[in-house]
Amino acid sequence: MRYLLSRIMQLPWLTISCVLLLSLVGALALYSASQGSWSPWAERHIVRAGLGVVMMVGILIVPIRYIYHSSYLIFIGALILLIALQAIGFGQGATRWISLGPFNFQPSEPAKLAVVLALARYFSDRTPEQMSSFLTYIPAFVIVGLPFSLVLIQPDLGTSLMILIGGLIVIFSAGIPFRYIGLLFIAAMASLPVLWANLYDYQKQRILTFFNPEDDLLGAGFQITQSKIALGSGGIFGKGFLMGSQSQLNYLPEKQTDFVFTMIGEEFGLVGNLAILFIYFLIFYSILRLSWRVQHRFGRLICTGVSGMLFLYVFVNIAMVTGLIPVVGVPLPLISYGGTAMLTVFIALGLVNAMALNSDYEDEDLRLSSR
Repeated sequence: MRYLLSRIMQLPWLTISCVLLLSLVGALALYSASQGSWSPWAERHIVRAGLGVVMMVGILIVPIRYIYHSSYLIFIGALILLIALQAIGFGQGATRWISLGPFNFQPSEPAKLAVVLALARYFSDRTPEQMSSFLTYIPAFVIVGLPFSLVLIQPDLGTSLMILIGGLIVIFSAGIPFRYIGLLFIAAMASLPVLWANLYDYQKQRILTFFNPEDDLLGAGFQITQSKIALGSGGIFGKGFLMGSQSQLNYLPEKQTDFVFTMIGEEFGLVGNLAILFIYFLIFYSILRLSWRVQHRFGRLICTGVSGMLFLYVFVNIAMVTGLIPVVGVPLPLISYGGTAMLTVFIALGLVNAMALNSDYEDEDLRLSSR
């Protein structure tokens, strides 16, 4: 019993508590988005949150050596799904989902986590001498580049960039020398004209609208304009639960997914938005603090990668609805309506919890146990 209690105390309870709180906030936000009804979004969100908790706890049962040993297989499985998406997928204007009966599965979401796992496994097997060679990073760039390219051709520019940046965060955390970072930056800047030339017309329009949304207030600029109106009208303390005029009168588009943060701001004001941001900050802080405690590089990189993945979700969504970046389809984790993204976050947090329970492992222990 004492051993069991000590193991339970090792879990990052601050993270778990914040995750459950955000899931509850999401259910209430979706209840408001459907104008005071649990159907169709809030009740499904609650069911998915319950399933996510089960999956998060279930990962704790899996020995860490299996997670370590299966990382490449998970990555290969994610690539197969992204390739299969081109043949059996569907979507409006973009091929992003696979139909699984009553559930639509979006392979690009778990691909983000698969990249983190594969990179963590790859760099945990490298020696300090190998880390100083540029050749060591070529396979890592391939691990990031393959899913990035497959998601980009869907087309889904926002998600593909999140995969790219999330992978680069792990590579940077692994200890890539600064001289290589400079080369990567130069290469990225040089590739921007090529990337722009290969964008679809609607993607270019979104970027141009970002710079001047007033040019087409009823067309391309409608979403961000209504978002700013809703946020501004909320003031400091908001209009009250179920009292947001922009959201309740359906002026605010996609209020259950991409613009749920705006709806919260309209109903609960700046105070409500800051409270949400503070809860996310506690999650980031808890995961990064855990990464400092984990003894093995595999676990440290997973914690850093998951924290970076969640940060990108939050940053991109909030920057999008406030007009800091062009509008892209990125949900607010644990709050927005969406099954695949939500379950991916719960699985990622389950991996973090597994690293917490096995923080005393050494790199050599993992390598030996996987043979």
